[in-house]
Amino acid sequence: MNRIGFLFPGQGAQYVGMGKDIFEQSPAGRKVYETADALLGYSISKICFEGPESELTRTLYAQTAIFVTSMAAFEAFREKNPGIQPALTAGLSLGEFTALTVAESISFEDALRLIKVRAESMEEAASQNPGTMASVLGLEIEKCREVARESGCEIANLNTPEQTVLSGSRESIERACPIAEAKGAKRVIPLKVGGAFHSSLMRPAQEKLENALKSTTIHAPKCLFIPNVTAQKVMEPDTIRDLLAKQLTSSVQWVMTLAAVKSEGILTCVEMGPGKVLKGLVKKCQPEIKVFNVGSMSDLAQEDALRSISNP
Repeated sequence: MNRIGFLFPGQGAQYVGMGKDIFEQSPAGRKVYETADALLGYSISKICFEGPESELTRTLYAQTAIFVTSMAAFEAFREKNPGIQPALTAGLSLGEFTALTVAESISFEDALRLIKVRAESMEEAASQNPGTMASVLGLEIEKCREVARESGCEIANLNTPEQTVLSGSRESIERACPIAEAKGAKRVIPLKVGGAFHSSLMRPAQEKLENALKSTTIHAPKCLFIPNVTAQKVMEPDTIRDLLAKQLTSSVQWVMTLAAVKSEGILTCVEMGPGKVLKGLVKKCQPEIKVFNVGSMSDLAQEDALRSISNP
């Protein structure tokens, strides 16, 4: 049996027009957007399909839009391939909520509510505690930790062995960039983000998400689930609840997450949702894992590729 892992993207994967063909061509995908619009009280589908980009990139809308589009892609995929069941799910940051929804640990309605709280509180925390992020390329993680200590910023994402994202106050990131270059980084790229995500500056957002999680029903996932904070499979609902809140101020352990995926014997994954960022990260972390992208109806039209990942 070909065991399939499902990977879900995080904030930054959004683009204007995403999911429009799914809405138009897949009844199951359209239902996801229509349900989300009704629950939210505004048209997230219109923001996905028409923008403007300035709205879609706001934390407040980007997170909801990516979650809804990823779920629409999944439902369109399942509509076309009802026999394929995930053996494992994982998501990058925001993508964890999608992963848990697909694993039937959290309901779609509850995940949407939690993401709305998460996005609103992160945007508010970013306003209270202004900060930013920078991507460091070509510098090993231990040297990146030295950069963080010397500059006063924090490690936000360990995306690949060659790509680490730093997060902190604007001043700390400004200090970190030349320090990283002096230590041998190939490139240091300041990121256009709305705040210092995955750092201690997100503590107010973590507290609000913790409160929202208290009243959320969480079930044991129906497949393996690998969280960002520990990169170790977890099934206990209370542990999942705790890790979802901690994620806002913790490093995203994506390198270790992909190592865990491989250690479970998963060598085929589907990146479900907008963009192809995760496929690139997998190639750099675990090149033996084959990744297929499903973010549009044209992706679903690749009959040969889909047949190759089907469970017998």
